[in-house]
Amino acid sequence: MSQRTHTCGELNKQHIGSQVRLQGWVGSRRDLGGLVFIGLRDRYGVTQLMINPDTLSEEYKQCVSSLRYEFVIDVTGIVHARPAGQENNSMNTGDIEVHISEMNILNVSQPMPFLIEDDVDASEELRLKYRYLDLRRPVLQSILALRHDVCMGIREYLSQQQFLEIETPMLNKSTPEGARDYLVPSRIHKGQFYALPQSPQMFKQLLMMGGMDRYFQIVKCFRDEDLRADRQPEFTQLDVEMSFADQMAVISMMNGLMGYLFQKIWNHSISQPIEQMTYAEAMQRYGSDKPDRRIPWELLDLSDVFKESSFQAFANIVNNHGMVKALNVGEQKLSRKDIADLETIAKTYGAKGLAWVKISDEKWSGPIAKFLSDIECQTIQTATQAKIGDLIFFVADTPNVVNHALGHLRVILGKQLGMIDDDQLDIFWITEFPLMEYNAEDDRYYSLHHPFTAPHPEDVHLLDTRPDQVRSLAYDLIVNGNELGGGSIRIHDTQLQKKIFSALGISTDDARDKFGFFLDALTYGAPPHGGVAFGLDRMVMLFAKVHSIRDVIAFPKTTSASDLMAESPSSVASMQLDELGLMLKPSCDVDE
Repeated sequence: MSQRTHTCGELNKQHIGSQVRLQGWVGSRRDLGGLVFIGLRDRYGVTQLMINPDTLSEEYKQCVSSLRYEFVIDVTGIVHARPAGQENNSMNTGDIEVHISEMNILNVSQPMPFLIEDDVDASEELRLKYRYLDLRRPVLQSILALRHDVCMGIREYLSQQQFLEIETPMLNKSTPEGARDYLVPSRIHKGQFYALPQSPQMFKQLLMMGGMDRYFQIVKCFRDEDLRADRQPEFTQLDVEMSFADQMAVISMMNGLMGYLFQKIWNHSISQPIEQMTYAEAMQRYGSDKPDRRIPWELLDLSDVFKESSFQAFANIVNNHGMVKALNVGEQKLSRKDIADLETIAKTYGAKGLAWVKISDEKWSGPIAKFLSDIECQTIQTATQAKIGDLIFFVADTPNVVNHALGHLRVILGKQLGMIDDDQLDIFWITEFPLMEYNAEDDRYYSLHHPFTAPHPEDVHLLDTRPDQVRSLAYDLIVNGNELGGGSIRIHDTQLQKKIFSALGISTDDARDKFGFFLDALTYGAPPHGGVAFGLDRMVMLFAKVHSIRDVIAFPKTTSASDLMAESPSSVASMQLDELGLMLKPSCDVDE
């Protein structure tokens, strides 16, 4: 079979009079007064075919009469200009049509479970079951083409900056810190397991210790965790590491990468250097370490207002190391039921309740209004810059609960009330994260990022006495309220690493068991180094302006980590388990 001369998206007026050969799918068919018009589609576009059966041989006439939706065909014909007034400006090929002289059916298709069109009227479950058909839709093909462009842009920029793309192992040792590992049993070493990488963290640091200087990798990672709309059990990240680099050097390099990608993909220049905000400021103003600053409201700390207040419910909390914060959402038409629903949401984030007042020029309304003195009302109105008609919400609790509840409420209400401009780009870095956080249940500290994150030099002296007060040399890039990625400067000093393990409650024996080879490597002249990892799937979501991570992955899993098309996960035969030396509990079914 001869190959096509052109794709279905490239013919135009310059090709008029040329004989061409096209191959693709039948996307549409119209019979008009003896003439048949076919929309022939491939991933490059659609070309209109005009067929006059009277000019065809009997063999080709039969082909035309049997054509159905999604048949794969091979056609030969002459390019003609479309009749005046019948041009289609929405198509790259809208000025021409191909008059067909020969046609062959390369393959037939059963009736489709759904139409191949962008605004498809089919459930996501059905589309995922037939993902290979869903991928024919132009919108998904354009997204995957954009994903390719993003990956190429990454490789272009980092290669220009002397980075090497190096692969790291998929089969690794399980180090259960953070999310659960996906385990792979070993047939040769029965009773032992590999783990799929949650991130190439230790290996990329070892590459720096191996003198590679600058490394990157677009790599698959795996986490066995509870899923949400923006999570997948297997995901792709851009992994980057640099030797002899401090925090500003890493951030500056990534600023350049972001500028390069935004220019390449969107033809949009972003301000350089990208703005930075400390974790403490983000929590104070927005109650979140990934705030969406397109929402105009900020949280305001009113603890001092209520410290000596006669409103004992708030005063007692403030005087017992708690806080009160307010969120002025402006003049909004919310019913009592709407507000009750918001209180229910606040409680899911730990708050015991959600107080509110509505500002008026006479008596304020709201459950707590009667408890507020005139002076307190005036102070609140001034602090929140409230106007007549504005609605103010309050949460009083521990600082963590207050920020968590009001921070989430701010985003939820901002989306509900249409306060977000989707055309606005808000990009900035969050820096100076806490190094670790205390877990009361386990009575121990955990790394906020990972145990190889370097502490801020100014706070190292606090490791023995107040580890929760130690800042880290960690940083996240936030884009429109999403954490696009993050990284840190790593610990390269053995003694400091031991000190961090001690603060985290990791014994010398545990550290040796989990990270022995890595700790050994630190003793052989490890250079200062740091890096970053970006979620590639989220990055493509940003550039494609879609809201589901499944729309930017060729073959995604559902929110229950299932592949509806391949029907995985699935049981395996007993023989396979025997080879691995494994036995399932009686409650687990196994195919014989």
